[in-house]
Amino acid sequence: MIVLETKRLLRKFRIVPNRLLGQNFLVDPSIFPKLVDYASLDKSDVVLDAGAGFGFLTRFLANKCKSVLAVEKDPRVTIVLREQLKGVANVTVIEGDVLKTAIPSFSKVVSIPPYQISSRLLMWLFDRGFDCAVLILQKEFAGRLVAAVGSEDYGWLTVTAFYNAEVNLLDSAPKHMFYPQPEVDSVIVRLTPWTAAPFEVKDEAFFRRMVQWLFTQRNKKLSNALVPFIKSTLGVNKEDAEKLVCTIPFREKRARQLSPEAFGELANALVR
Repeated sequence: MIVLETKRLLRKFRIVPNRLLGQNFLVDPSIFPKLVDYASLDKSDVVLDAGAGFGFLTRFLANKCKSVLAVEKDPRVTIVLREQLKGVANVTVIEGDVLKTAIPSFSKVVSIPPYQISSRLLMWLFDRGFDCAVLILQKEFAGRLVAAVGSEDYGWLTVTAFYNAEVNLLDSAPKHMFYPQPEVDSVIVRLTPWTAAPFEVKDEAFFRRMVQWLFTQRNKKLSNALVPFIKSTLGVNKEDAEKLVCTIPFREKRARQLSPEAFGELANALVR
């Protein structure tokens, strides 16, 4: 059983799981085939496994695809990972932070990433080309990806994810599937990048910065919330920023009331 093997490896290599690194190891292999099926893996795929841990999922993936890039940040765990996957020719083990390390091209992602990098990992993925990502994410975080406009969970993450990919919440991954057991349940999430974006955005970097800023001011009217953003981002004085705000759509609305498409229209109105 994977749970017994995980405990044995932790004891043998004197590793104490680090909660700050999100080290909750998945120890229920019954979920592995689901991850592969949801990603529609085949022998042409190069798969990224970010946060590979002791490599149980990595080994399973290696039998289903062309090759696997197994990335692990913790050098102690990486030593075990290399030992566990010794002889598996189509796996490349990469030690380092997936967000900061040079990663070769990949077609799909199948991963149980550390929870604390979830939002940064998604932004990193959206800036790269990939066909599909199947991730196990915290249930609460996953809910933010598909939250309804105006709901408490609706935020910059919802808007940015909607623009970049189709998001599907699939099976649950209860906390008892992990060791040590986390405090919350998780869910399998599939991200499939759009072949064509759902709405037009002239400047994606500006759009993303604007959305993130506005949700720090989610209860302010846009006419008030946007002035400091326009000043700092467009490099204009307060008077010119106020004049520009008078010309934009939705200026009497609040960020939490705007649909993703409305954020796109707003960003395009500000990019001249």
